[in-house]
Amino acid sequence: MLRRSNFRDLLIWQKGKLLCLDLYAVTNKLPSHEQFGMISQIRRAAVSVPTNIAEGHGRNSNLDFARFLYIALGSIRELETLVEISTALKYLDDEKDALSKLDELARMVSSFINKLEAA
Repeated sequence: MLRRSNFRDLLIWQKGKLLCLDLYAVTNKLPSHEQFGMISQIRRAAVSVPTNIAEGHGRNSNLDFARFLYIALGSIRELETLVEISTALKYLDDEKDALSKLDELARMVSSFINKLEAA
């Protein structure tokens, strides 16, 4: 079983948490009329990434952990889409930095899933 003593030791969790904080800051740029739309959706998806990594880490098997990482990966892809839509709506400037971080984290999570499934 690929485990460290604490989920906080996982680089994917650390990057996921930082990305969540970044995206919370990004949503402050969105118009207030999106409070219950785009802002809420981005924030829920952003929180989902590190929380699913943490929850999966606490499961009893690598396959269970991988299942939660797939959910985190889905949230990352959702965030990419939401950031692109927000940019297209001119709510955000070009958010290449956020998209780059999301892509990097998606690759890291996918790699971790592959290692868990191979173990």
